[in-house]
Amino acid sequence: MKLAAEVKNAVTPRAALLVIGVLALQLLFIASYVGALHDPKPKEVPFGVVAPGAAASQAAGRLAGLPGDPLDPRVLGDREEALRQIMDREIDGALIIDPRGPADTLLVASGGGTVLANALHTIITEVERPQRRTVRTVDVAPASAQDFDGLSAFYLVVGWCVGGYLLASILAISAGSRPANPQRAVIRLAVLALSALLGGLGGAVIVGPVLGALPGSVAALWGLGTLVVFSVGAVTLALQAVFGIVGIGLAVLLIVIAGNPSAGGAFPAPMLPDFWRTIGPGLPPGAGTWAARSIAYFKGNALSGAMQVLAIWAVIGTVLTLVMSAVRRRNGADERPDGTPAGADTGA
Repeated sequence: MKLAAEVKNAVTPRAALLVIGVLALQLLFIASYVGALHDPKPKEVPFGVVAPGAAASQAAGRLAGLPGDPLDPRVLGDREEALRQIMDREIDGALIIDPRGPADTLLVASGGGTVLANALHTIITEVERPQRRTVRTVDVAPASAQDFDGLSAFYLVVGWCVGGYLLASILAISAGSRPANPQRAVIRLAVLALSALLGGLGGAVIVGPVLGALPGSVAALWGLGTLVVFSVGAVTLALQAVFGIVGIGLAVLLIVIAGNPSAGGAFPAPMLPDFWRTIGPGLPPGAGTWAARSIAYFKGNALSGAMQVLAIWAVIGTVLTLVMSAVRRRNGADERPDGTPAGADTGA
């Protein structure tokens, strides 16, 4: 009886709920990563077809009818248009059919994902073989030789995201998950902004001049990194301001469990299941990975959408943090650094 009473006294309902929450996050982590990455296959990949006359529509129809719908073909006017759309990231590859001989040309961009470029090569080679035609693959935006499988952009963004939510979490643990007033909220956001500037610069320098893993503008990557770190950190601060210490777990759910496997890192978005390919572009890891690859390999094209996503998360996080701190000050609430109300019995 004494042991049961001691356990009951030591393990508060709040502590039990936190343990259950951690278990739920653990299982969601497994489900999300394995669900997204266990069986990658191309699905409706935007793909161009260039050929003279009726041959173009015939080839597009043949590609559209492939089992499993791996490609979403569209007829393009010429090779230059196909190249432009690839560099603008409107399509992921294109087949240039030459009626004067038995060899055609496949344009790919491994900078957008080496696995996807290889998958397109395999698909088109198999389609062309029964017609006794060969395929010459041309990589128009090749990944760096130091960027294995095009993963460096993804890992760079993951590092920035980790910096954002860890800093916000440390601020919560050390000084209370909910800022006591707007002035303290501003201080936290200012610390986050400074850290974002330093972390963005450090990441850009490491993957660029130090390791040579990613080409592209260091200044542009610095700006991207600053926005990624700040947006993730601001969202984490906002979740903590609303939900207390539980907000850290919700940030992990949003950024790590939902965001990382859907980011198009290990496998580009067209190779992910529908759920993950849908949510990925709207979350910071996915938007950041897309933008980093655009900077490194596509001359900075197709950046606006991803940058808008990151900016929206940053604004939402900032505004919500400030609003909740103002509400908290009006209510006169106080809190321990661990997120519990002052005067509460925390147990063990």
